[in-house]
Amino acid sequence: MTENVELDALHQFYSSLNELVGTESMLNIYQHYKGTQLNFPIHLYDRKLAAKCVLQEFNGHNQHDLARKYGYSQKWVQMVVRDAKENNKKE
Repeated sequence: MTENVELDALHQFYSSLNELVGTESMLNIYQHYKGTQLNFPIHLYDRKLAAKCVLQEFNGHNQHDLARKYGYSQKWVQMVVRDAKENNKKE
C-alpha cells in the first residue's frame, strides 16, 4: 500500500506527518481521520486522571518532578495535594 504513494505530491500537512511518523502510519491516520477537524490539547495527560496519579506518587518532596512528568505547573501539583488533604479532613 505504501509503494503506491507519490510522496512528492503529498499535501503539506501529510508530507510533514509522513516525515514525523512514516508513510504507513501517515496513511493509517489519513484513513481514520480524513475530513475531520482535529484539536490537540496542550496537555498530554487529562487533568483529573493526572491528579489521581500525582496523589499516588507524591512523597512530600517530589512536586517538581511530578509537575514535569505530567506537564502541569508545580503550583497545580501543590493545589492537588492541598485539596486532597482538605477533602480527607472533611471526611
